[in-house]
Amino acid sequence: MAILVEPVFNDMPFSLPAHIETSRLIIRLVEENDIPNLFDVNGDDEVTLYLPYETWQTIEDGNNWYERMCSLHATNTVLQFVIVEKESDRVIGSCLLFRLEEASARAEIGYVMGRAYWKKGFTFEALSGLVKYAFEDCSLRRLEAEIDPRNVASNKLISKLGFVHEGLLRQRWFAKEETSDSNIYGLLSEEFSS
Repeated sequence: MAILVEPVFNDMPFSLPAHIETSRLIIRLVEENDIPNLFDVNGDDEVTLYLPYETWQTIEDGNNWYERMCSLHATNTVLQFVIVEKESDRVIGSCLLFRLEEASARAEIGYVMGRAYWKKGFTFEALSGLVKYAFEDCSLRRLEAEIDPRNVASNKLISKLGFVHEGLLRQRWFAKEETSDSNIYGLLSEEFSS
């Protein structure tokens, strides 16, 4: 099993937080012992329906994902977080900053939330904290998100966060034996109100 190597953030916009805290959540870097709870999230076909990766079938799928995240962390262009509910101290989802373009001070966000926690404001709360961290602590200028148009809830959520729909990329992805389009969203630091 790979060990998550703490990135060396020399001259990089990403500054490594101890954690990001909201009223009900702690957002912290992923750890190996998070895999069983993340399996509950990513092992659900309904959760991963519109995501460009296969539903985890076994814990080994989670272990392989974790090893990939460790490799990506080492590039200093990705920060993979888990979302922990304070009350239960349980990992209920994950979010990340990735595709960092240092010269342009921009990155993309991604997220997934366990189905038991849908429609309770947890994803909005977590992403609000992540976006604030990206703009205020990492001094990013722009964040982007790419969402399947069929994922109505996620498109509404990202708009509620203030992201602006900037276009549609036709047949952007081929995953799970089908092509899918992507809505492209952007948010500038000066547009974000914490």
